[in-house]
Amino acid sequence: VQYMRRVFAHMEKAQEALLKKIDMAPFDERLRRFRDMALKLFEKTWMTATQKGIVENEEDACVLYLYCLSYALSKSGIGVPSNALPEHKKIQRFVKEVLT
Repeated sequence: VQYMRRVFAHMEKAQEALLKKIDMAPFDERLRRFRDMALKLFEKTWMTATQKGIVENEEDACVLYLYCLSYALSKSGIGVPSNALPEHKKIQRFVKEVLT
């Protein structure tokens, strides 16, 4: 339980930072839909990523969520520059394989 609380706390902070980078207001009414989609994608991919050793800790889980959120945003027509996301080659490859 403590682990998941830390993961979600990291995810919240990272999400705020990403939204600032793409100049999206934290109260944008579309965010709920994007967050719901990102959470579904995260839940779909997290266990597999953990089993494969791609996600090894809280920070990696947070990065995976950011890539899921970025995917949800881009599917809705909102571009996320690659430099707005943390660089993590293994997670990048994994998300590309699983979500495309």
